[in-house]
Amino acid sequence: MSTDRLPPSLPSFPAARPRRLRRADWTRRLVAENRLSIDDLIWPLFVHEGPGNAPIPSMPGVERLTVAAAAAAAREAEALGIPCIALFPATDPGLKTEDGREATNPDNLICQTVRAIKAATTNLGVLCDVALDPYTSHGHDGLIVDDEIVNDATLDVLVQQALVQARAGCDIIAPSDMMDGRVAAIRSALDAEGFQRVQIMAYAAKYASAFYGPFRDAVGSAANLGRGDKRTYQMNPGNGDEALREVALDIAEGADMVMVKPGMPYLDICWRVKQSFGLPTFAYQVSGEYAMLAGAAERGWLDRARVATESLLGFKRAGCDGVLTYFARDVARALKES
Repeated sequence: MSTDRLPPSLPSFPAARPRRLRRADWTRRLVAENRLSIDDLIWPLFVHEGPGNAPIPSMPGVERLTVAAAAAAAREAEALGIPCIALFPATDPGLKTEDGREATNPDNLICQTVRAIKAATTNLGVLCDVALDPYTSHGHDGLIVDDEIVNDATLDVLVQQALVQARAGCDIIAPSDMMDGRVAAIRSALDAEGFQRVQIMAYAAKYASAFYGPFRDAVGSAANLGRGDKRTYQMNPGNGDEALREVALDIAEGADMVMVKPGMPYLDICWRVKQSFGLPTFAYQVSGEYAMLAGAAERGWLDRARVATESLLGFKRAGCDGVLTYFARDVARALKES
Protein backbone atom coordinates (compact mmCIF):
# COMPACT_ATOMS: atom_id res chain seq x y z
CA MET A 1 0.00 0.00 0.00
CA SER A 2 1.48 3.35 -1.05
CA THR A 3 1.69 6.13 1.49
CA ASP A 4 3.09 8.70 -0.96
CA ARG A 5 1.53 12.13 -0.95
CA LEU A 6 -0.65 13.26 -3.84
CA PRO A 7 1.20 15.21 -6.55
CA PRO A 8 1.18 18.98 -5.89
CA SER A 9 -1.20 19.68 -8.75
CA LEU A 10 -3.89 17.57 -10.38
CA PRO A 11 -5.84 18.12 -13.57
CA SER A 12 -9.36 19.35 -13.01
CA PHE A 13 -12.69 18.57 -14.66
CA PRO A 14 -13.33 17.93 -17.51
CA ALA A 15 -9.84 16.49 -18.10
CA ALA A 16 -10.06 14.62 -14.79
CA ARG A 17 -13.00 12.21 -14.60
CA PRO A 18 -12.42 9.73 -11.75
CA ARG A 19 -15.66 7.96 -12.61
CA ARG A 20 -14.01 6.54 -15.73
CA LEU A 21 -12.26 4.03 -13.49
CA ARG A 22 -15.53 3.05 -11.78
CA ARG A 23 -17.83 2.55 -14.72
CA ALA A 24 -17.33 -1.22 -15.19
CA ASP A 25 -16.69 -4.19 -12.95
CA TRP A 26 -13.47 -5.14 -14.73
CA THR A 27 -11.91 -1.71 -14.30
CA ARG A 28 -12.98 -1.44 -10.67
CA ARG A 29 -11.22 -4.76 -10.06
CA LEU A 30 -8.20 -3.65 -12.06
CA VAL A 31 -7.53 -0.55 -9.93
CA ALA A 32 -8.62 -1.86 -6.53
CA GLU A 33 -6.14 -0.70 -3.89
CA ASN A 34 -7.02 -3.31 -1.23
CA ARG A 35 -8.44 -6.80 -1.47
CA LEU A 36 -9.81 -9.21 1.08
CA SER A 37 -8.78 -12.85 0.83
CA ILE A 38 -9.38 -16.01 2.82
CA ASP A 39 -5.74 -15.77 3.89
CA ASP A 40 -6.63 -12.67 5.95
CA LEU A 41 -9.02 -14.52 8.28
CA ILE A 42 -8.68 -15.99 11.76
CA TRP A 43 -11.88 -17.64 13.01
CA PRO A 44 -12.56 -17.49 16.79
CA LEU A 45 -14.38 -20.48 18.26
CA PHE A 46 -15.94 -20.88 21.72
CA VAL A 47 -15.84 -24.32 23.31
CA HIS A 48 -17.67 -25.77 26.32
CA GLU A 49 -18.23 -29.07 28.12
CA GLY A 50 -21.93 -29.26 27.32
CA PRO A 51 -23.64 -32.27 25.75
CA GLY A 52 -24.36 -30.24 22.61
CA ASN A 53 -23.73 -26.89 21.00
CA ALA A 54 -25.30 -23.90 22.73
CA PRO A 55 -26.36 -20.66 20.98
CA ILE A 56 -25.00 -17.39 22.35
CA PRO A 57 -28.02 -15.02 22.38
CA SER A 58 -25.93 -11.83 22.24
CA MET A 59 -24.00 -13.11 19.20
CA PRO A 60 -26.54 -14.19 16.56
CA GLY A 61 -25.30 -17.19 14.61
CA VAL A 62 -22.44 -18.03 17.01
CA GLU A 63 -22.49 -21.05 19.34
CA ARG A 64 -20.47 -22.57 22.12
CA LEU A 65 -19.20 -25.81 20.59
CA THR A 66 -18.41 -29.19 22.07
CA VAL A 67 -14.87 -30.46 21.58
CA ALA A 68 -16.06 -32.75 18.79
CA ALA A 69 -17.96 -29.91 17.10
CA ALA A 70 -14.90 -27.65 17.36
CA ALA A 71 -12.82 -30.33 15.62
CA ALA A 72 -15.46 -30.53 12.88
CA ALA A 73 -15.44 -26.73 12.53
CA ALA A 74 -11.67 -26.85 12.26
CA ARG A 75 -11.90 -29.37 9.43
CA GLU A 76 -14.33 -27.04 7.67
CA ALA A 77 -11.99 -24.08 8.20
CA GLU A 78 -9.12 -26.06 6.71
CA ALA A 79 -11.24 -27.08 3.70
CA LEU A 80 -12.20 -23.44 3.12
CA GLY A 81 -8.56 -22.34 3.30
CA ILE A 82 -8.85 -20.32 6.52
CA PRO A 83 -5.27 -20.28 7.86
CA CYS A 84 -5.94 -20.24 11.58
CA ILE A 85 -8.59 -20.60 14.27
CA ALA A 86 -8.58 -19.07 17.76
CA LEU A 87 -9.96 -20.92 20.78
CA PHE A 88 -11.75 -19.55 23.85
CA PRO A 89 -13.22 -21.66 26.67
CA ALA A 90 -16.52 -21.38 28.49
CA THR A 91 -15.17 -23.00 31.63
CA ASP A 92 -17.45 -24.93 33.98
CA PRO A 93 -18.24 -22.51 36.85
CA GLY A 94 -17.34 -25.26 39.31
CA LEU A 95 -13.76 -25.15 38.05
CA LYS A 96 -13.32 -21.41 38.51
CA THR A 97 -11.21 -20.35 41.48
CA GLU A 98 -9.63 -17.21 42.87
CA ASP A 99 -6.26 -18.23 41.46
CA GLY A 100 -7.56 -19.54 38.09
CA ARG A 101 -5.62 -22.77 38.52
CA GLU A 102 -7.65 -24.56 35.83
CA ALA A 103 -5.76 -22.46 33.27
CA THR A 104 -2.65 -24.54 34.02
CA ASN A 105 -4.37 -27.94 33.92
CA PRO A 106 -2.80 -29.89 31.00
CA ASP A 107 -6.14 -31.60 30.43
CA ASN A 108 -8.33 -28.49 30.59
CA LEU A 109 -10.96 -27.77 27.97
CA ILE A 110 -8.64 -25.78 25.71
CA CYS A 111 -5.87 -28.38 25.78
CA GLN A 112 -8.37 -31.13 24.98
CA THR A 113 -9.69 -29.09 22.07
CA VAL A 114 -6.23 -28.32 20.69
CA ARG A 115 -5.36 -32.02 20.69
CA ALA A 116 -8.65 -32.92 19.00
CA ILE A 117 -8.17 -30.27 16.31
CA LYS A 118 -4.59 -31.30 15.65
CA ALA A 119 -5.74 -34.90 15.24
CA ALA A 120 -8.47 -33.79 12.81
CA THR A 121 -6.47 -31.41 10.58
CA THR A 122 -3.11 -31.25 8.82
CA ASN A 123 -2.63 -27.63 7.72
CA LEU A 124 -4.45 -25.35 10.14
CA GLY A 125 -2.95 -23.02 12.71
CA VAL A 126 -4.34 -22.99 16.24
CA LEU A 127 -4.15 -19.82 18.33
CA CYS A 128 -4.75 -19.96 22.08
CA ASP A 129 -5.60 -17.03 24.28
CA VAL A 130 -3.48 -16.62 27.41
CA ALA A 131 -5.31 -14.83 30.23
CA LEU A 132 -7.00 -15.92 33.42
CA ASP A 133 -10.46 -14.39 33.07
CA PRO A 134 -12.17 -17.58 31.78
CA TYR A 135 -10.82 -19.42 34.82
CA THR A 136 -11.09 -17.00 37.76
CA SER A 137 -14.08 -16.75 40.06
CA HIS A 138 -13.71 -12.94 40.01
CA GLY A 139 -13.56 -12.63 36.19
CA HIS A 140 -10.28 -10.73 36.03
CA ASP A 141 -7.30 -11.54 33.78
CA GLY A 142 -4.87 -11.67 36.70
CA LEU A 143 -4.54 -12.63 40.33
CA ILE A 144 -5.97 -10.40 43.04
CA VAL A 145 -4.11 -9.56 46.25
CA ASP A 146 -5.59 -6.97 48.63
CA ASP A 147 -8.09 -5.85 45.98
CA GLU A 148 -5.34 -5.21 43.43
CA ILE A 149 -4.59 -7.05 40.20
CA VAL A 150 -0.98 -8.07 40.86
CA ASN A 151 1.34 -8.11 37.89
CA ASP A 152 4.39 -10.22 38.66
CA ALA A 153 2.63 -13.06 40.47
CA THR A 154 0.20 -13.27 37.53
CA LEU A 155 3.12 -13.74 35.12
CA ASP A 156 4.03 -17.03 36.77
CA VAL A 157 0.55 -18.42 36.13
CA LEU A 158 0.42 -17.09 32.56
CA VAL A 159 3.72 -18.79 31.79
CA GLN A 160 2.37 -22.13 33.02
CA GLN A 161 -0.82 -21.61 31.02
CA ALA A 162 1.19 -20.94 27.85
CA LEU A 163 3.32 -24.02 28.43
CA VAL A 164 0.39 -26.43 28.79
CA GLN A 165 -1.10 -25.01 25.60
CA ALA A 166 2.18 -25.41 23.72
CA ARG A 167 2.54 -28.99 24.96
CA ALA A 168 -0.98 -29.70 23.68
CA GLY A 169 0.06 -28.54 20.19
CA CYS A 170 -0.88 -24.85 20.06
CA ASP A 171 0.87 -22.95 17.25
CA ILE A 172 0.34 -19.35 18.38
CA ILE A 173 0.30 -18.18 21.97
CA ALA A 174 -1.74 -14.97 22.24
CA PRO A 175 -1.41 -13.25 25.64
CA SER A 176 -4.42 -10.97 26.09
CA ASP A 177 -4.01 -10.16 29.77
CA MET A 178 -2.11 -6.84 29.37
CA MET A 179 0.23 -7.57 32.29
CA ASP A 180 3.61 -5.85 31.98
CA GLY A 181 6.43 -8.15 30.87
CA ARG A 182 4.30 -11.14 29.97
CA VAL A 183 5.63 -11.53 26.42
CA ALA A 184 9.24 -11.77 27.61
CA ALA A 185 8.31 -14.22 30.37
CA ILE A 186 6.35 -16.47 27.99
CA ARG A 187 8.99 -16.34 25.25
CA SER A 188 11.73 -17.29 27.67
CA ALA A 189 9.71 -20.20 29.06
CA LEU A 190 8.73 -21.49 25.63
CA ASP A 191 12.32 -21.39 24.41
CA ALA A 192 13.60 -23.10 27.54
CA GLU A 193 11.23 -26.02 26.89
CA GLY A 194 12.17 -26.33 23.22
CA PHE A 195 9.14 -24.53 21.81
CA GLN A 196 11.15 -22.08 19.69
CA ARG A 197 8.75 -22.64 16.78
CA VAL A 198 5.68 -21.59 18.74
CA GLN A 199 4.73 -18.05 17.76
CA ILE A 200 3.52 -15.21 19.95
CA MET A 201 0.80 -12.85 18.78
CA ALA A 202 0.63 -10.21 21.48
CA TYR A 203 -2.59 -8.41 22.29
CA ALA A 204 -0.30 -5.39 22.35
CA ALA A 205 -2.89 -2.60 22.35
CA LYS A 206 -5.96 -3.92 24.14
CA TYR A 207 -8.38 -1.26 25.28
CA ALA A 208 -10.75 -1.21 28.25
CA SER A 209 -13.67 -1.27 25.86
CA ALA A 210 -17.44 -1.48 26.20
CA PHE A 211 -17.51 -3.67 23.09
CA TYR A 212 -16.55 -6.89 24.93
CA GLY A 213 -19.94 -7.59 26.51
CA PRO A 214 -21.10 -10.46 24.28
CA PHE A 215 -17.69 -12.16 24.55
CA ARG A 216 -17.97 -12.17 28.32
CA ASP A 217 -21.40 -13.76 27.94
CA ALA A 218 -19.88 -16.37 25.65
CA VAL A 219 -17.09 -17.42 28.03
CA GLY A 220 -19.20 -16.96 31.14
CA SER A 221 -17.09 -14.27 32.80
CA ALA A 222 -19.67 -11.46 32.77
CA ALA A 223 -21.40 -12.60 35.94
CA ASN A 224 -18.07 -13.14 37.70
CA LEU A 225 -16.80 -9.67 36.85
CA GLY A 226 -20.09 -8.06 37.83
CA ARG A 227 -19.73 -4.28 38.02
CA GLY A 228 -15.96 -4.49 38.08
CA ASP A 229 -13.80 -3.21 35.25
CA LYS A 230 -10.35 -3.82 33.84
CA ARG A 231 -9.10 -0.27 33.56
CA THR A 232 -6.03 -0.83 35.75
CA TYR A 233 -4.51 -3.09 33.09
CA GLN A 234 -6.37 -2.53 29.81
CA MET A 235 -5.78 0.74 27.98
CA ASN A 236 -7.65 4.04 28.13
CA PRO A 237 -9.75 4.37 24.92
CA GLY A 238 -8.61 7.99 24.64
CA ASN A 239 -4.92 7.11 24.26
CA GLY A 240 -3.06 6.53 21.01
CA ASP A 241 0.62 7.24 21.75
CA GLU A 242 0.45 4.82 24.65
CA ALA A 243 -0.54 2.07 22.19
CA LEU A 244 2.69 2.60 20.28
CA ARG A 245 4.70 2.31 23.50
CA GLU A 246 2.91 -0.92 24.39
CA VAL A 247 3.53 -2.36 20.92
CA ALA A 248 7.21 -1.36 21.03
CA LEU A 249 7.64 -3.11 24.38
CA ASP A 250 5.99 -6.33 23.17
CA ILE A 251 8.13 -6.39 20.04
CA ALA A 252 11.27 -5.87 22.12
CA GLU A 253 10.19 -8.76 24.36
CA GLY A 254 9.87 -11.16 21.42
CA ALA A 255 6.39 -10.87 19.90
CA ASP A 256 6.24 -12.21 16.35
CA MET A 257 2.95 -10.45 15.60
CA VAL A 258 0.88 -7.79 17.31
CA MET A 259 -2.83 -7.19 17.66
CA VAL A 260 -5.09 -4.21 18.25
CA LYS A 261 -8.35 -4.88 20.11
CA PRO A 262 -11.13 -3.85 19.53
CA GLY A 263 -10.97 -3.25 15.82
CA MET A 264 -13.34 -0.85 14.07
CA PRO A 265 -13.26 1.95 16.70
CA TYR A 266 -9.44 1.75 16.64
CA LEU A 267 -8.58 1.72 12.93
CA ASP A 268 -6.35 4.74 13.48
CA ILE A 269 -4.31 2.68 15.96
CA CYS A 270 -4.01 -0.16 13.44
CA TRP A 271 -2.67 2.28 10.88
CA ARG A 272 -0.21 3.89 13.27
CA VAL A 273 1.09 0.52 14.49
CA LYS A 274 1.64 -0.81 10.99
CA GLN A 275 3.31 2.37 9.78
CA SER A 276 5.51 2.63 12.87
CA PHE A 277 6.75 -0.94 13.16
CA GLY A 278 6.01 -2.87 9.95
CA LEU A 279 5.49 -6.07 11.96
CA PRO A 280 2.57 -8.36 11.03
CA THR A 281 -0.38 -6.46 12.49
CA PHE A 282 -3.80 -7.90 13.29
CA ALA A 283 -7.06 -6.57 14.63
CA TYR A 284 -9.80 -8.33 16.55
CA GLN A 285 -13.27 -7.50 15.28
CA VAL A 286 -14.68 -8.13 18.73
CA SER A 287 -17.97 -9.55 19.87
CA GLY A 288 -19.71 -6.18 20.23
CA GLU A 289 -18.75 -5.18 16.72
CA TYR A 290 -20.02 -8.50 15.40
CA ALA A 291 -23.22 -8.29 17.46
CA MET A 292 -24.07 -4.83 16.09
CA LEU A 293 -23.71 -5.92 12.48
CA ALA A 294 -25.19 -9.41 12.85
CA GLY A 295 -28.07 -8.14 15.00
CA ALA A 296 -28.94 -5.42 12.50
CA ALA A 297 -28.74 -7.93 9.65
CA GLU A 298 -31.01 -10.32 11.57
CA ARG A 299 -33.62 -7.56 11.71
CA GLY A 300 -33.29 -6.83 8.00
CA TRP A 301 -31.66 -3.43 8.54
CA LEU A 302 -28.33 -4.37 6.94
CA ASP A 303 -27.13 -6.83 4.32
CA ARG A 304 -25.06 -9.25 6.45
CA ALA A 305 -22.72 -10.43 3.69
CA ARG A 306 -22.00 -6.95 2.37
CA VAL A 307 -21.39 -5.28 5.72
CA ALA A 308 -19.17 -8.15 6.84
CA THR A 309 -16.98 -7.82 3.75
CA GLU A 310 -16.96 -4.02 3.86
CA SER A 311 -15.98 -3.95 7.52
CA LEU A 312 -13.09 -6.36 6.91
CA LEU A 313 -11.88 -4.35 3.94
CA GLY A 314 -11.70 -1.39 6.31
CA PHE A 315 -9.14 -3.31 8.38
CA LYS A 316 -7.10 -4.05 5.27
CA ARG A 317 -7.20 -0.40 4.26
CA ALA A 318 -6.00 0.52 7.75
CA GLY A 319 -2.90 -1.64 7.27
CA CYS A 320 -3.91 -4.90 8.97
CA ASP A 321 -2.43 -8.14 7.69
CA GLY A 322 -5.36 -10.12 9.05
CA VAL A 323 -8.44 -10.02 11.26
CA LEU A 324 -9.91 -12.21 13.97
CA THR A 325 -13.58 -12.18 13.05
CA TYR A 326 -16.69 -14.22 13.79
CA PHE A 327 -17.65 -13.63 10.17
CA ALA A 328 -14.65 -15.67 8.99
CA ARG A 329 -16.54 -18.76 7.85
CA ASP A 330 -19.27 -16.75 6.06
CA VAL A 331 -16.74 -14.56 4.29
CA ALA A 332 -14.51 -17.51 3.37
CA ARG A 333 -17.47 -19.34 1.83
CA ALA A 334 -18.42 -16.25 -0.18
CA LEU A 335 -14.85 -15.71 -1.38
CA LYS A 336 -14.55 -19.38 -2.29
CA GLU A 337 -17.65 -19.13 -4.45
CA SER A 338 -16.76 -15.85 -6.13
